[in-house]
Amino acid sequence: MDWRALVGENVRRLRLERGFTQEKLAFEAEIDLTYLGGIERGRRNPSLLVVVRIATALGCHPKDLLG
Repeated sequence: MDWRALVGENVRRLRLERGFTQEKLAFEAEIDLTYLGGIERGRRNPSLLVVVRIATALGCHPKDLLG
């Protein structure tokens, strides 16, 4: 299982469901836009703290990004 791809797919799906642009999500999660793009493409390996920041910005639990 490719965990980076799974997290990326979930971030993108939840972001689109909430009507967020990548720019808005990056701003809300206080991460760089290019880093978020890399996460969504499954090319970056976000730390646990970054996963929590993204989940908080999306209004979900971190497990929603991992499942």
